[in-house]
Amino acid sequence: MPSPAASTPAPAPAPPAPAASRLRALVPAWTRDPRVWRTEVLAGLVVALALIPEAIAFSVIAGVDPALGLFASFTMAVTTAIVGGRRAMISAATGAVALVIAPVNREHGVQFLIATVILAGLFQIVLGLVGVAKLMRFVPRPVLVGSVNSLAALVFLAQLPETRNVPVAVYGLIAAGIVLLVLFPRVTTLVPAPLVTIAVLTLVTVAAGIAVPTVGDRGALPSALPVPGLPDVPFTPHTLMTIAPYAFAVALVGLVESLLTAKLVDELTDTPSSKTRESVGQGVANVVTGLFGGMGGCAVIGQTMMNVKVAGARTRVSTFLAGTFLMGLCVALGPVVSRIPMAALVAVMVIVSVAAFDWESVAPRTLRRTPVGETVVMLVTLACVLVSHNLALGVIIGSLTAAAVLARRSAGRTAATSATAPRTRPGDAPAPDPAAASAPASASASASAPTSAG
Repeated sequence: MPSPAASTPAPAPAPPAPAASRLRALVPAWTRDPRVWRTEVLAGLVVALALIPEAIAFSVIAGVDPALGLFASFTMAVTTAIVGGRRAMISAATGAVALVIAPVNREHGVQFLIATVILAGLFQIVLGLVGVAKLMRFVPRPVLVGSVNSLAALVFLAQLPETRNVPVAVYGLIAAGIVLLVLFPRVTTLVPAPLVTIAVLTLVTVAAGIAVPTVGDRGALPSALPVPGLPDVPFTPHTLMTIAPYAFAVALVGLVESLLTAKLVDELTDTPSSKTRESVGQGVANVVTGLFGGMGGCAVIGQTMMNVKVAGARTRVSTFLAGTFLMGLCVALGPVVSRIPMAALVAVMVIVSVAAFDWESVAPRTLRRTPVGETVVMLVTLACVLVSHNLALGVIIGSLTAAAVLARRSAGRTAATSATAPRTRPGDAPAPDPAAASAPASASASASAPTSAG
């Protein structure tokens, strides 16, 4: 006979604490996947290396010290990673913002430029809260395609100055970098091809003593972290009237470029994003950037495509690490980063521009089945952005062209309908409807037809 102790059932395991269960539910599943972390960390490192020379170049366009562009790329990336609405999208200093804000620095000085960046961020927050992002749904698809293609073309054209008046070795390094970028992913995808390309070409130039333009030739890298503070400008209505037009232009250009880039990433990753949150997030990031002495910025399509399409990143971690690595590399490893050859970064950006361009939209079979009006709208948008380097202007002109094409098409349909309708003179009775006239006859014929007995 079994003993009472043996027949006693084992106690049921204690249920997990409700608080711990809720906490685990809040943590995304990908955080427990080491492969995702490897992809995100390496993608952030690659993007950081690519951001450094572009930030310096955009600082030159704006006429400010290179540190302002690097500070802007750092704060824009880190802030939008936290408050932005599109995961894995990269925001940093951009040429579009630099072109708009350059006159402020030229005419009034760098302190007014920083004040303009802060005011532009406030404008973006207000525009985001009132729902300006919802207007993006009314932008025709040919305009979006033309905008994406124009941005990809601008990324490619921005590399051409790096191939003029340079040693012959630069061309060999660019060609070798492109070959490595194309072939290395076929061997392994554990390490991003851009990171391997940058490392290999840097080692080759340093070891062989090849004299080529480097990142350090573009300007001195900052040796300390930025310190927050208010711009040294008089807080008067005159100052507000001086910077407000430029700030509003920066806000519009930044929002248009950021929302278009977010929509492109939505399509590439087949995931949604909050455009309203992204608009407000861009504003918050520009306010933070201004307080830290940066030159402002917005989403940048080249590094975003590198992050999403080339490196395979999908989370906010890559965006946050891109900004963090950028500043860490500049402060801690400035002498090493300065020796990276520009040819390596040119090769990476060429591949990025080719990957970002929508080649299907210009394929002969696509053009044959696409209405002529849509093709015209796409080409007009593309041409406007390439000529003006202003994405907002290209979107506006492209949308107006699309409206004109739609109006012309509607007028043609109305004219065709009027031509086929019967004409009557005033006072004439309306022409009888043949279908209505035949209905009674059919009814009477049916009534007079013999019925069959069941």
